[in-house]
Amino acid sequence: MDFTGTWHIYEMELWDKDYFNMEVQAYIKIESDNMGYFQFGLVYGEIDGKIVEYADGKRFDFTWEGNEEYDHVFGSGWVKTKDKDILEGEFRFHRGDSSTFLARRAK
Repeated sequence: MDFTGTWHIYEMELWDKDYFNMEVQAYIKIESDNMGYFQFGLVYGEIDGKIVEYADGKRFDFTWEGNEEYDHVFGSGWVKTKDKDILEGEFRFHRGDSSTFLARRAK
């Protein structure tokens, strides 16, 4: 599975659309070098990841670092394919919240 590209987040476990789309259409972007960017709500940052093989298929596991309003934040996460153009994943804040999400490949 090619995880590269821009994926628009359309559902999050902890936050509603009014929050996660408040500044921009929420997204996660994965580049061919396994680096990338994301933003949802007031949280934005850079990701650094790798593709890992699990018993149920490939997953893109990553760490991330960025900002939430004026605070420096970081954590980890993962994504895997749910359907052809749908990702499911999770963002985890170090010593804080975690939220699963669904994202659709941007056209």
